[in-house]
Formats: sequence, structure tokens, C-alpha cells
Amino acid sequence: MSLTDTGTPDTRAFVLHPDIKSDTQRRDAAPALEEAVALAAALPGLEIVAADIIRLQKPHPGMLFGSGKIEELKTRIEAEEVDLVLVDGPVSPVQQRNLEKAWGVKLLDRTGLILEIFSDRAATREGVLQVEMAALSYQRTRLVRAWTHLERQRGGLGFVGGPGETQIEADRRAIDEQLVRLRRQLDKVVRTRKLHRDARAKVPYPIVALVGYTNAGKSTLFNRLTGAEVLAKDMLFATLDPTMRGVKLPDGPEVILSDTVGFISDLPTELVASFRATLEEVLSADLILHVRDISHDEAEEQAEDVNEILRGLGIAEETPIFEVWNKMDRLDEDQIATLRTAAARQDDVVAISAWTGEGMEALLERVTVALEGAKTSQTLVLPHSDGRRRAWLFEQGVVDAERRGEDSVEIDVTWTALQERRYRDL
Repeated sequence: MSLTDTGTPDTRAFVLHPDIKSDTQRRDAAPALEEAVALAAALPGLEIVAADIIRLQKPHPGMLFGSGKIEELKTRIEAEEVDLVLVDGPVSPVQQRNLEKAWGVKLLDRTGLILEIFSDRAATREGVLQVEMAALSYQRTRLVRAWTHLERQRGGLGFVGGPGETQIEADRRAIDEQLVRLRRQLDKVVRTRKLHRDARAKVPYPIVALVGYTNAGKSTLFNRLTGAEVLAKDMLFATLDPTMRGVKLPDGPEVILSDTVGFISDLPTELVASFRATLEEVLSADLILHVRDISHDEAEEQAEDVNEILRGLGIAEETPIFEVWNKMDRLDEDQIATLRTAAARQDDVVAISAWTGEGMEALLERVTVALEGAKTSQTLVLPHSDGRRRAWLFEQGVVDAERRGEDSVEIDVTWTALQERRYRDL
């Protein structure tokens, strides 16, 4: 589902970042504008012809900007022959309608732009359904754009909605009905994914999930580890659906590696809710690798955004999380030396370059140690009828000895806490 027809090759876009002084949580304007331009560049068919920071004391309730600034921007819009204005921040339905009328062009706010990108990138059935639901939820709040007067009445005999129902009420009801249909379809897809997860749990292999801010290099790392040809471009939101591959760690277990959608600050609430199912793979992970673009000027702020989302997902406290400081190849020698020293002092940090392969061996060693952990020896007693669990123990290579009795079999095992937990869950 597309909110606008921004996919045409000639769409000339002007990116604006409102820097509002009264906003207590405002970000540094320059990197925020840079990220907004990168967001716009992630949407095919857009040509970014201008970008600017607009400083405001506080937003104007009806127009967002003051009348003088609106006229100034109109002159630039006309001079650059702009077709689409992208405002990096929230724009109310009334503000959007008034600005489009004043400038004579289409306008998208940050939420609308991210929805467009997600719509373009979603590849699986689940991803498509989630985007459609998020887009409908967004549209529902903006129906005021279509009508300047709520008094516009809908005719009819009262079979649907009754006489006197406004057009906006009818449109909202139609959207609500479509959301119910989509939610039912999504529930079916989610149930199917759960069956797949349950099937993997019976194998079972540890799950290692890659998470991180968008464009941090997760897909590049995923490709290097698996040899898979996952889309890995230098653009925001290159991956929107989790991709999973089996990987045999050197001198370690076979694992399932999961590449997930990138996180971003101020993610639209519609998408946070809609994409929660996509991130369920992270909740079931045995190890989380938080991939960071350590070369980015706002690396710390991005890391906090990711950590906030992980906290909101409800990651189990016992799930280990490693920080993977990526893109070391983009730094100078002094910076590299400083970061290597800092990473070496921490057990849960590894410095790498997924692009060049630097640090990959150390990363795999850390992952192996984290998943293997300390091993303990136990003796298990199984009835002869429980062939499935016995077979699983031999598949895992944890059996030291086996003694068969009349009614049961005793099996001596040496295993990790993770293997024991998975065994108990069989």
C-alpha cells in the first residue's frame, strides 16, 4: 500500500528538518537532517534537490511555520521545481492540508515517509500485512485532510451507518473493517511462523539475532557469516523482514543466525505495534548481537535508541547481549587503536569491520564461548520408549556413556546450560 505516488522517477523532493527550541527532546539538527536525507534517499524514484534546517521557537498550530517562512520556502520550492516536501518530524493533518495548499505540492511527514519506505521494502506476506495495517492506522488519523467541513453528509436509507452519518465517519468505519480483516490474515501468518519456530525448537539450534540501528551493517555482517545474498546496501531500512540461515561456528555449535529490521529513533507508533511480530525472533534468541556503526557521529545516541526498543520488547534478563562495533574501516589509525583498546577491556564488546572481515575470528570465538558456556556432567534416566530425547542427545554430541536397564536407560552427559534448557523443553 502506498500513501502517495512517490515512485515516479521525476519526483523532486525538498527535505526540511524543523529545529524547534521548545522541544525538550530535540536532537542535534545537523545529524538529524543528514539522517532525514538518508531516509528520503532510501525511497526509489526520489531526487533530493534541496535540504535545510528550519529553526523555530515553537510550532505554529495551523501551519507549523510562520507566514514569512512559508513564503520564503514557497519561493525556493518554485525555484527548485519541487514536487514533494518531506518534513522530518510530526505534522498534524490540519498543518499538512494548509501547507500543501500554500505551496501547491504534496507533503509527507516523518511517519509518512517511513511508511512509504517500509511499503517499498517489505518482502514477506507478514511484512506486507503489517505495513498495510500501519498505513491504514496512519490514514485513519488524517481523514480530516479530505474534508474541510465535517457537516458533509452521506446519503442512504440507513442500512449502513444510518442517515446523517458524515463522510469521515463512514471512511473511518471502512478503515476499521479493513483493519479487522488484515488483523485476521496477520494472525494466520503469525501462527504459521510460530509453528516454524516450534519446529526449530525441536531441532534445536541456538538462535543468534542481529539487531541494531538501521544502516549499522547488520546485513553485511549476516552475508559475511552465512554467504547469503541478503540485500546489503548503504541505505536506511535495507532489510525489513527477518532472514534466517544456519551457520556452523568454528569449533562450536551450529546456530541459526537471524537478521532483523533496523531500528530508528522516533519510529512511528503504528510501526512499533505492527512490527512487534517481526521482532519476535529477537525475543526467542539465545544470544543478541547489537551491531553498531561505531564510526557514526551519533553512535551513542543510536545505541540508546536500540537499547530502549529492546527494553520495550521485554528481552529476558538472562539473554546475553554483545555489542559489535562495526565499520572500523571508516576510522583513522588513532581512533582504531583507541577503540580496540576499549573493546579489549570489555567481555561483551568486539570491534570488527564486516566489510573487510577484520575481527570476525574474535567475534565467532566470543559467540562460541557465550553459547557453549561452562559445561556440567549429569546422569539422565530415560524410559526405553523415549527414543526422541535419546536421539536428540546423540545428535548434540553430549553423551559420554550409556547403560541399558530392564525398564530404562541411564545416559551420562556433559553439556552446557543452554543444551540442558533445550533438552528440558523437548
